[in-house]
Amino acid sequence: MSPLETRASLSLTALYSLRMLGLFLILPVFAVHAMGMPGGDDHFMIGLAMGIYGLTQGLLQVPFGMLSDRIGRKQVIVPGLLLFALGSFIAAFATDLNWTIVGRGLQGAGAISGAVTALLADLTTEKSRIRAMALVGTSIGLMFALSMLLAPILYQSIGMSGIFALTGSLALGGVLVTLFVVPSEREAAVPAVAIAPAPFLAVLFNRELLRLDFGIFALHAVLMALFVVLPSTLVSGVGMPVAEHWKIYLPAVLFSFVLMVPPIIAAERGRHFRSMFLGSILLMFLVHIAFIGGATGVYGLAAVLVVFFTAFNVMEALLPSMVARTAPPGGRGAALGIYNTLQSLGIFAGGVAGGALRQQGGAAMVYLFGAAVLALWLLLGLSMKSPAPRAVVPEEGAAASA
Repeated sequence: MSPLETRASLSLTALYSLRMLGLFLILPVFAVHAMGMPGGDDHFMIGLAMGIYGLTQGLLQVPFGMLSDRIGRKQVIVPGLLLFALGSFIAAFATDLNWTIVGRGLQGAGAISGAVTALLADLTTEKSRIRAMALVGTSIGLMFALSMLLAPILYQSIGMSGIFALTGSLALGGVLVTLFVVPSEREAAVPAVAIAPAPFLAVLFNRELLRLDFGIFALHAVLMALFVVLPSTLVSGVGMPVAEHWKIYLPAVLFSFVLMVPPIIAAERGRHFRSMFLGSILLMFLVHIAFIGGATGVYGLAAVLVVFFTAFNVMEALLPSMVARTAPPGGRGAALGIYNTLQSLGIFAGGVAGGALRQQGGAAMVYLFGAAVLALWLLLGLSMKSPAPRAVVPEEGAAASA
């Protein structure tokens, strides 16, 4: 990567990670904390407080993405971060569950993911784009692992209000990063040309984009459903207290980062997008079959999670790059907005489905749900086409080295 691409990748990945941290950091501790708040005797309201972030995030991704195509990426990212910060501080000072729900909803309303990934695509060349998107993708797994490790420690030291205030402060820091560190669109790796925004319906109903949109929905629905039951599996299956679960999650995620490098390099150099795509789905399907079959023991569960997170991180790296390549001219922001909408709705749907299925049929039913979703995704992916590389303009090399 050129220095400009490196700066863009690291700074924008930091902003994207903030959104995922805001989602994941409360998961290990909020349900217990909320029971002691006024209104905390209603488990539906607790679930709503946890899930409304994904719902408002999903509803506003498309408008924010389309708006970024018209007025500029940073002009959307900064207000989105301010909304996220406002919601965080409202949740931090909430005295009951209703105000916490308001705060979480406003956190989700800062729907900047589509604009962030679109700006990253704008600021990187075809050669470097998948590497840049890989940083964004792996940040999701890393934020999840860090949340499992840090949430109990932070809750004990600064409480739930402190956690919300911390995420709000980080969002304000993100505003400064956006304004003074993230490169502007004027520095794009490929010089910008005047392109009229693509018709929204043409983007929404693009067949290849629909397949990728379903993919990110499925990926995050499966992730959230899996972690509805996995913590209790670790407690009952191997006798590991919740406070020690990071000892499995963190090494599994970090080891998966090493294992994902060869597939990403193969996809980047050989354009083997389709084989990496299908192979990763198949691996996650087999992981769920192993869970259904009763994978047990610390080492057995750790090995299965390494496989899952490796495939998960490969998909997180490939999917946004494929969306950026497939999107029609003038529609990249809208396409990535739709993509991030489905990601957020997948988080919401996976949590709800996982909880309902766990209550009705136990952990095996949740694993079966994940396997069925992945099997459907695999079938839909069999007829996919690898996105064609974008044409490289003569000025690209000079711009990239600027």
